[in-house]
Amino acid sequence: MRIVVGMTGASGAVFGVEFLRRCQAEKYLILTKWGRYVLKEETGLTEHHLAEHVKRSFSDDDLSAPFSSGSTPFDALVIVPCSASTMAKLAVGIADTLLTRAAMVALKERRKLIICLRETPLSTIHLEQAHKLSQAGAIVMPICPPFYHRPQTIDEMVSQFTEKVLSLLGFETSLAWKAEALE
Repeated sequence: MRIVVGMTGASGAVFGVEFLRRCQAEKYLILTKWGRYVLKEETGLTEHHLAEHVKRSFSDDDLSAPFSSGSTPFDALVIVPCSASTMAKLAVGIADTLLTRAAMVALKERRKLIICLRETPLSTIHLEQAHKLSQAGAIVMPICPPFYHRPQTIDEMVSQFTEKVLSLLGFETSLAWKAEALE
């Protein structure tokens, strides 16, 4: 499976880092300018630290990169964390960066697009944008860690949310309900 991962300037860089670490797919990273800043501020990490988890990184400014074209196949685009600003661009079809262009490709080619929105509270405008993207085929997944498994630490909360994203991509996760539980 080939997955493009976008990280924007929304708070919650740790969710993107954990996804990159845990996802066992061929991954390509698009880190926005503000994504770089928030990554450093919140985790102390740089793009260099993420290199071991991805096949290749692309500059968000590079609209000539392969994923700006529908002829470059990928299975999914996961934007984690996704800022409200990026979601707004997607909702109105603005494709002025590599990340927003790759998202437009995902929508037009009917590829999986998961938007892990990191914003609260949500205004009516945000809700309308999320609704519009959902109607277009995106999965809008606000970063809301689950508590079913009683996480005791922030790391456990981040891990459990990451497992939810991985399950949406079809990966088997340790926290999923098991088939035998249905018997």
